[in-house]
Amino acid sequence: MSEPVIQALDRLFDLAASDTGQARRAANFLLAWWNAQDNGGFDLADLFGVDHAVAADMAVVFIYLGGHHGAIYPDQLGYEDKIIALVHQWRLHETVD
Repeated sequence: MSEPVIQALDRLFDLAASDTGQARRAANFLLAWWNAQDNGGFDLADLFGVDHAVAADMAVVFIYLGGHHGAIYPDQLGYEDKIIALVHQWRLHETVD
């Protein structure tokens, strides 16, 4: 995995761990990659609600995933703890309400 992909993922995970509208959109993007069936898909209209730099990071990840031979998920790239934390932050509370 190239340095630009690592940097984009690190920025997206950091943003998603915060508590803003952009954070929710970054989390939706990452969680859809992890498991869209359980976590909801990514609405492309969410791109309209993020800064250009965030959208560019999403594009870098999307291009990386599209160019990778076979499926690859965040846990395989060393982001298991971070993706699980996002599930707890953004999804688990939705099932308890």
